[in-house]
Formats: sequence, C-alpha cells, structure tokens
Amino acid sequence: DEIPTVVGIFSAFGLVFSVSLFAWICCQRKSSKSNKTPPYKFVHVLKGVDIYPENLNSKKKFGADDKSEAKNKSVMPKNSLHLDLEKRDLNGNFPKTTPKIQSSPDPENLSPKHFAERKKDSVSPDSLKSITSLSSEDKQDKLGTLFFSLEYNFEKKAFVVNIKEARGLPAMDEQSMTSDPYIKMTILPEKKHKVKTRVLRKTLDPAFDETFTFYGIPYSQIQDLTLHFVILSFDRFSRDDVIGEVLIPLAGIELSEGRLLMDREIIKRNVRKSSGRGELLISLCYQSTTNTLTVVVLKARHLPKSDVSGLSDPYVKVNLYHAKKRISKKKTHVKKCTPNAVFNELFVFDIPCEGLDDISIEFLVLDSDRGSRNEVIGRLTLGSSAEGTGGEHWKEICEYPRRQIAKWHMLCDG
Repeated sequence: DEIPTVVGIFSAFGLVFSVSLFAWICCQRKSSKSNKTPPYKFVHVLKGVDIYPENLNSKKKFGADDKSEAKNKSVMPKNSLHLDLEKRDLNGNFPKTTPKIQSSPDPENLSPKHFAERKKDSVSPDSLKSITSLSSEDKQDKLGTLFFSLEYNFEKKAFVVNIKEARGLPAMDEQSMTSDPYIKMTILPEKKHKVKTRVLRKTLDPAFDETFTFYGIPYSQIQDLTLHFVILSFDRFSRDDVIGEVLIPLAGIELSEGRLLMDREIIKRNVRKSSGRGELLISLCYQSTTNTLTVVVLKARHLPKSDVSGLSDPYVKVNLYHAKKRISKKKTHVKKCTPNAVFNELFVFDIPCEGLDDISIEFLVLDSDRGSRNEVIGRLTLGSSAEGTGGEHWKEICEYPRRQIAKWHMLCDG
C-alpha cells in the first residue's frame, strides 16, 4: 500500500513541476519577443545607410539630398519609422518621393565638394543647360546618362572605377513604368576583368556608388584599354532587357593628377544581323531498331564577335522536344576565343515514341561569360515542321535510317 502512495505523490510533484516549467518558458519567449529588434534583411552596405533600423533617423539616407531630407524630417512623424522600412526595396534603398527628377545634375543643388570634382568633368555648364532644355521628343529618344569616376592608385598599381549613378533611364516594364537596372562592366580588349553592380528595384535614376579595383594593370597600359558599360534591366521571368551601352576609350585620358569624374550619354547597343550569326555543322542518325537519335555537333564557323572586345567563347546547348515539351538536354564544352570552333561531340537521345513525327531538336550556340548570363549567339531548329535546310535534313534522316547524314546550317537570331 505504501508503494502506490509514494508513486502517486512523486507523479503529482512531477506534473506540477512540468506545468510550472512550461509556463515559465512561455513567459520568457513572450518577453523576449516583445523586446526583439525589428526584422531587417541586410543586403548591401552602402555609404550613409545603417544596418539597424532604429538608427536610420540619425543617418543620412542614401540617394536623397539635404533639402529633401530636412523637408521629410519636418513633416514626417516619429512613429512613421516602420512605414518607411516597409517602403524600402529589396536592396535596402528608399524610393525617391520627388514627382519629377531632372535627367541632368542641378548646379544649384551641388555641394562645394561635388562642384570641385565637377571641374574635371568634360561637360560644361552650358551643355548642362542645353540638356535640361531638350524637348519632350528628344527626351524620349534618350537612354539616360551614366556617371562614373576613374582613378589610378600608383602605390598599389591598381586601376579604380567607381560607378556612381545613372539618370533618366527608360522604363522597360510597361505595367509599372519603371525598370530594375544594373550595370555590367568589361575592360577591353582582353576581356579578362568583368564586374557587375547589384540590381536596384523600380527606379529610373539608380544610385549605385560601387567601386571596383583592378590590380596588376600597369599605368603605361591604361592608354590601350577601353571601358565597356552595358546597362540592363533585370527580368525575373525572362531574359534581362538591354537598355544601352557606353564605350570609353582611355586613350588621351590623363589619370596622373588624381580622380577624374566623368559622364556619358547611354547609346543604343549594336544588334548583330541574322545573316552574320554564323553556321553550324550537324550530323544526325536515326536508329529505328533501338528507337534512338544520335546527334554529333561537329563544327561552327564564322561566328560573330560577342561585343567590341573580340572573339567569343562558344559552346552548343542541345534540347530535345517531344510535342513541344523539352524531354532532354545536353551541352558541349566551351571553346575559347574562336569564331571557328571544332566540337566533335556525340550525344544519344532515346525517343519516347515510334518515329520522329512529334520530335524536334534545338541547337543554341552561346557565348560563355563568367559572372553574368551567357549570351545567345544563334539558334537552329531541326524537325518535320522546320523550314529550309532544317526541314530537309530531318526528312533525309527519316527516309534513310541508320545512316549518318551531316549538313551545314545557317544560324538565326537567338
């Protein structure tokens, strides 16, 4: 009789202890949750932006001038801090609230330090006034202006490029009438140094203020280099839109006196014609007994230059489609710096149906580009519904199974 009584007493004490412990944990979680710092996703450290939201009201907001900041402080109540944080974009920047933003810098709003740097700029105040006096038709044709600075560090033997901002970009998204711009920069002609900025969301006047330092470039070689800026708009669901480009030959630019602040108009990027895409040599063989298709990517010739830098680094991506649905994909190795690539790579595809009526095969010739999305040089489609040499080649392999048939094909626009 004593043993069950002792067990019951210990069980009661254990139950009371468990309930008390659970209540204490809940209270601790509730108190810690109430004192927790508001959530904030740190994306990129920029000048003048603090990573802690409670300190933002004592810091200068990036991308806003002194007058707009003072005006916002006088009008905005103290309890509107969390509302401002929710209005920040994915990269931690505040959207500009001014309804109209000039596409050129206003000399009256420039600080003395900034005005001293602008003395080295190649654009005079008269030209600035002429830019602001452009008609609405001329502004529609403009693709904006890129502002950047160049500097050479003799101690470290490094070439320094600071991409400051772009103004007056066109809207690439027709629904929101805005863009998600970013910039890719390449040093030509060797194309060894490639960098890109972060993406700024929903703005036509992005302020990047990103500095890129390139080591190992002697000052004597600076005159032989060319800077190539490509301004793009990020698209989550398809290929990024190219806004334009800026080419800066460094011949004649003197960097020995210090940093040089420059700006250039963004021009439309040169688009290659379809007749200059090059050719691709493909060999096909249909095995009716095993129901397989053997594809050999042999050669490519007369491929165009990827840009003004020089030759491309081509490779071929092969996609097999059944009833317009991709069921398999392969790709060749990359061939460096050549317009006439020799691949000689064989791929075997299993055909899921009898015959080749619902089968088509796509060849994409791409330019390999480290650090950014690979650019499509040309495209080729072979199938029963294909036109020209693509349809003829497909008809021959259907009529003569187990025979390897090779043909040259012209590449079309990517």
